[in-house]
Formats: sequence, C-alpha cells, structure tokens
Amino acid sequence: MEVVALSLGVVVDASMLPGWLALAEPDGEVVGLLTYLAGGEVVDIVTINAFAGGGIGAALVEALAGEVRGMAVRLRVTTTNDNTRSLRFYQRAGFRLTALHLGAVDEARKIKPEIPAIGHDGIPIRDELELEMELSR
Repeated sequence: MEVVALSLGVVVDASMLPGWLALAEPDGEVVGLLTYLAGGEVVDIVTINAFAGGGIGAALVEALAGEVRGMAVRLRVTTTNDNTRSLRFYQRAGFRLTALHLGAVDEARKIKPEIPAIGHDGIPIRDELELEMELSR
C-alpha cells in the first residue's frame, strides 16, 4: 500500500522507506512508526506516528539519532504551521526551528488537493516549518 508523504513539493512513498517500529510488550502490537530518508549529512524524518503515549515518539527519534549518528550531521523534519502539538514535541526533543516556507502547503494542494484548508485548533494550513537536531559525532 502506497503511503504518500509530501514536503516542500517533494512526493515520497513512505511505505518504501527504512524506518523504526515501536512494539508494545508482551503482545507485540505496533504502537509507533517512524520512516526516514537518508541523504548525505542530513537525515529527514518523513513520517512519525505514536499510536499510544508514554514517550514512544521520543524513543523513535532517539533510536534514529543513534543509528545515523556518525554518518549524518543532523536530523531534519518538516511540519505545517497548524501542528502546534508536533512543534512542541520536536522542540522538547531537541530540534530547533531553521526555516519557514511561506505558502508551501498552498503549493502542495496543487499536487495533493485533499490537504484540508483548516487544521488543528481551527488554524488555516498554509506554511511549512523545518526543524533540525544537531547530532554530535
């Protein structure tokens, strides 16, 4: 099943990317998933889902950081301006805001028209924000 992710006009089939699964014990139920795209000194988090609380998202980010540390200089993630929950999560995890792409979601709707105009908390979805975490070598 194709899972289309779109960031800054780039379409990616996230189902074909490497990633990490978080499994609940003792039954092995999937409680989290992170996919990423490695490219030189930067590794992009493409998708991250935590289906339960308890630090699953943070554990997935730390697992990825541990795997790519030494190969990459930083992790990067892009989210939309309405996603205040993700912005809070990433900043608490050690990411810093590095770029604002005005109108990026408006452009993305030309490729993926099902992107809603209004997002979380009634905030219009218009822009993309990039965050990065420096990885110590």
